Amino acid sequence: MPAEHYTRLQEIIKPYLPEDVTVEDIKEDSHFINELNINSANLVDIILDVEDAYDIVLENEDMENMQTVSDALAIINNKLEGKA
Repeated sequence: MPAEHYTRLQEIIKPYLPEDVTVEDIKEDSHFINELNINSANLVDIILDVEDAYDIVLENEDMENMQTVSDALAIINNKLEGKA
């Protein structure tokens, strides 16, 4: 997984973080809801932003599987490989 995807994903997540969580708290194993305190509505916004940023379409199954930052990176990578 290229490092730029991780950095780009951090930038996508950053605006949705609550005040008590910083971008430095976003680790690859961070759970969006449990650790980053992102609510489900904001998680949907993040998914939409990921789709726009990478020009991919995420299915409902992808969204259900996107629990952690590393899950998101794996799904993005798989979608990009599928487009190649």
